[in-house]
Amino acid sequence: MTGRAWTGLHALHAEWTKLRTVPSTAWLAPALAVLVAAVGAAVTGTVDTSHCTTPAGCVEDTPKLALSGVQVGQVAAVVLGVLAVGGEYVTGTIAATLAAVPGRTTVLAAKAAVVAGLVAAAGTAGVLASLAAGRGVLPGNGFTPANGYPPLSLADGPTARAAAGTVLYLVLVALLALGVGTVLRERRRRSARCWRCCGSCRSSPASSGTRRGGSGWRRPRR
Repeated sequence: MTGRAWTGLHALHAEWTKLRTVPSTAWLAPALAVLVAAVGAAVTGTVDTSHCTTPAGCVEDTPKLALSGVQVGQVAAVVLGVLAVGGEYVTGTIAATLAAVPGRTTVLAAKAAVVAGLVAAAGTAGVLASLAAGRGVLPGNGFTPANGYPPLSLADGPTARAAAGTVLYLVLVALLALGVGTVLRERRRRSARCWRCCGSCRSSPASSGTRRGGSGWRRPRR
């Protein structure tokens, strides 16, 4: 195994250890799955064919109904992405991370891989639960095969594409939050370092002497 590959694996293991030991991760990942499933089941239960002239005339997108919880679940994905990088900048441990793995690209790639994997796992659980709930609720609301609505199943092409797209969407949202959080925190860190440097220059004896007389030398008194 090459040195670069070993560094990448070490960074990946380190980022996973840090993320899973953060207390908020223990409830954010399950919250993502629960929100997607619960909101999807609630929306599915409120829609039926009674408001249509005929059950077949409703033309409802049943996979979309079942997966509507993604609009709320994405909030948890955003928070996960931000916390994966923001927590280190707040506590100052980002300096130790960059000292252990000098390559910023390697660190960011490891963070992205860990966040993507965690969100994908939680999103998949939520999507499967949503489809299972919709499969049980929709027939009772008139969305039956006889009315032109096949049961929700991953064996069905449109349903499988909607499920995969939902999980991918959650992962991309989390990665976008990770990227934006990294840019904002890094910019703030550099600004703070610049202000500290400027402050130390203004408070140094040499600079004080320069302000008083153009140099640090004074003419002796007679």
